[in-house]
Amino acid sequence: MNDLSIPVTDIAADVARIGAVLGAAGLGLEGGGVWGAHAHYLVEDGPSAVAALEAAGIGGAVSAPALIAPLRADVPGELGRMMIALASAGVQISAQYSDHHNRKVFVTADLRRAREALR
Repeated sequence: MNDLSIPVTDIAADVARIGAVLGAAGLGLEGGGVWGAHAHYLVEDGPSAVAALEAAGIGGAVSAPALIAPLRADVPGELGRMMIALASAGVQISAQYSDHHNRKVFVTADLRRAREALR
């Protein structure tokens, strides 16, 4: 799976257009949201999503591999435990969110170290 990061300025209008373009291209969103000036969405085929957005005139989209980790949502403090493990291992996270299957999505340049930290 891949994280798709897209700059946004008018959240409602930009996300409406992003959703329409990706939907027309047959690309589903598996989770994500908007924080600040960027939308982040989990997609199966990041390069195809970037290409579809570029073809529609939506520039600046970037795709990066994402780490998907199970989240025990019924355990209070589980997200804190996960983030402490990542921070203790020196893993820098550029984004984190949940997918549609109750898993955490972590965007990091060091997938290997992040996987090891969350074991």
